[in-house]
Amino acid sequence: MMNQKIQDAFNGHINVEFYSSYLYLSMSTYFESQNLKGMAQWMRFQAQEELMHAVKFIDFVNESGGRVLLAEVGKPQSNWESPLNAFEDALAHERMVTGKINELVDLAIAERAHAANNFLEWFVNEQVEEEASADEIVQKLKLVGDNGVAIFMIDNELGQRPAPAPATEAQ
Repeated sequence: MMNQKIQDAFNGHINVEFYSSYLYLSMSTYFESQNLKGMAQWMRFQAQEELMHAVKFIDFVNESGGRVLLAEVGKPQSNWESPLNAFEDALAHERMVTGKINELVDLAIAERAHAANNFLEWFVNEQVEEEASADEIVQKLKLVGDNGVAIFMIDNELGQRPAPAPATEAQ
């Protein structure tokens, strides 16, 4: 049976992951409206990845004898001033998620929930990648400023991102 504190915290975090997916899907539609198809695809794939993260938490709670209780997902922002502003928001969001994951690790350690702590290790490492990826794009967009040709090139580059592996293949 899953520790109640861990179960409650994981249920809360499932909502964070669903919101992340919803936010990135909203960013994707913003980029579509700006005719930045590569950035739109990048964000759509990011939304799919976040959805897979939520499912990983759901599966872990279920497999650990816990009970998943889904909560309402908040409405995400839908407009940004610029591609840079959207990716800065994505980076800030990833940093917030990193903080939430770290809080879960701290709780797992405090509760001596070793399986939960082991499960969270993958997410700790994933967040390093998530932040680095968003930061790299922010830095590129800051470098090019309002240069339309350079933004077009970055959009094209981001459109080359491969689709996330299906949940059965992902770790």
